[in-house]
Amino acid sequence: MFDWIPAASYTAIHYHVLLVIALLITFHAIIFDVKDEQSINFFYSFGYIVVVTLIFYMGLRQVNTGYFGDTINYSRGYDLLQQGVDVKIKSDYLFNYLMRFCSGFMDVHSFFLLVDILYIIPCFLFSQKYFGRYWFFAMFMFICSYSFWTYGTNGLRNGLATSFFIMGLYCYGKKYWMYFWFVLGYFMHASLVIPIAAFVVSGFYKNPKIYIYIWLLAIPLSLVGGSSWSTLMAGLGFEDRTAGYLTNSDESMNQFSQTGFRWDFLVYSGSAVFAGAYFIFKKKITDPFYIHVFGIYCIANAFWILVITAAFSNRFAYLSWFLMPVIFAYPMFRYKMWQDQYKVFGGILFAYFMFTYFMNVIK
Repeated sequence: MFDWIPAASYTAIHYHVLLVIALLITFHAIIFDVKDEQSINFFYSFGYIVVVTLIFYMGLRQVNTGYFGDTINYSRGYDLLQQGVDVKIKSDYLFNYLMRFCSGFMDVHSFFLLVDILYIIPCFLFSQKYFGRYWFFAMFMFICSYSFWTYGTNGLRNGLATSFFIMGLYCYGKKYWMYFWFVLGYFMHASLVIPIAAFVVSGFYKNPKIYIYIWLLAIPLSLVGGSSWSTLMAGLGFEDRTAGYLTNSDESMNQFSQTGFRWDFLVYSGSAVFAGAYFIFKKKITDPFYIHVFGIYCIANAFWILVITAAFSNRFAYLSWFLMPVIFAYPMFRYKMWQDQYKVFGGILFAYFMFTYFMNVIK
């Protein structure tokens, strides 16, 4: 469908379009009030066009190129399944059996489209449930997040797992459905055990100060412990490929451009910790759901900080980063905190997106 777009320019075009949308939202925020019906109704309708277009643009990308990370490897594996090759499934059972099932009656393009529908729809449903008529602003924060495109085109299993976790949060309060989605996410990719464990821990200990202390403590521990944390975590029972992300083999070092302590990503992660602390302690947000999600983020991100020097530690960063849109957007469209709240949100959203744009396009 989009074969007429050069593969080398495909991802850049995605981010350029997001820049235009981010500017549009920012200008609307500056000009209009948050209660302006015309502005809100425009984005309410415009959002559906953006979501549908994104599903097709992401899902129907070119598959036999080297521009979309592991897409080409998934495509080759899918071709083998279609040829009847007996592939033994040892891990990530839900994803792999889904691939095997789909290979019997749909082509690889349809499979990737299905994957991205499953990837995007949970964020869409979550945004509509918790943000109502302002749903698109939250949805756009998901879309413009630093790794959102990457985990819809490269780390597909990780992306699906975290989206199923979002679906679990959509069912928050309906315990059996919530854990049903968590379990499905785990069988998409075993690394989801980290946010699931963080969910359980922050459910028992509901003091947000503890979450901040855990996050802050992880920084000196990581600096002192270095790669020893990666070695320790790799031996805790993760499936082979997940554990492999924690070891700095020569092959993995060549595939990941920077290793070592990533201060830039630490600042990026810390922005959500700061925002959550500001909303909870300064603006007195006592919403149990928000405090729980804040705890999940801090604990899961602390785990990443401990293994920050490992190759592919970005895979573990995403196990907390996928919650950043919730940390930022939830209080701003659920509670009145500032006189010009729409304008403040516009500035925050634009700054949030510009990190994504800088890291993926400019840098």
